[in-house]
Amino acid sequence: MSAIDRLMNAFQVLPGVGSKSAQRMTLYLLQAARDGGLQLANALERAMHDVKECETCRNFTEAPVCRMCLDPTRDKSMLCVVESPADVLAFETAGGFSGRYFVLHGRLSPLDGIGPEDLRLDQLAAEVPKTGVQEVILATNPTVEGEATAHYIAQMLKEGGVSITRIAHGVPLGGEIEYTDGGTLAHALQGRRTIS
Repeated sequence: MSAIDRLMNAFQVLPGVGSKSAQRMTLYLLQAARDGGLQLANALERAMHDVKECETCRNFTEAPVCRMCLDPTRDKSMLCVVESPADVLAFETAGGFSGRYFVLHGRLSPLDGIGPEDLRLDQLAAEVPKTGVQEVILATNPTVEGEATAHYIAQMLKEGGVSITRIAHGVPLGGEIEYTDGGTLAHALQGRRTIS
């Protein structure tokens, strides 16, 4: 296999990149951006070698413990459980949450062979009482697997004396009710709150 074919195949490991996109990126780098290609290769090699999971929250970091876990200004009484590092980025970009995170790196899916040990739920169960967490916010996706994961974690932690909450799901801000699907409306009604 030639170097060009290997590079095109390598690009196809990325989500959403098929053979045509891989071919276009490969030819672009070889034709017009060789310096950029070398920078990309160096950055990719360094990230694959240096980036690992935080020992505490499992988010991606280069240090043994990430900067968010070490940040003394974060509220250690709140722990937000998310499925992926992308979810942490989404919450941090949105703002409004100053607690800590625990990243599952997936969700329970018996059909795919993903069980509690794969998500390191034992580490989560040990982390909650050890760190003085008072509220665990379950922020898994509103899919069948995400709901099952949230339910499993809630059951696992219910005897620990912490408040367990679930993020709200419902009508998006700026959305119109008449165009909202039935499942979303049902969640919105179930998650309603009192206006004081």
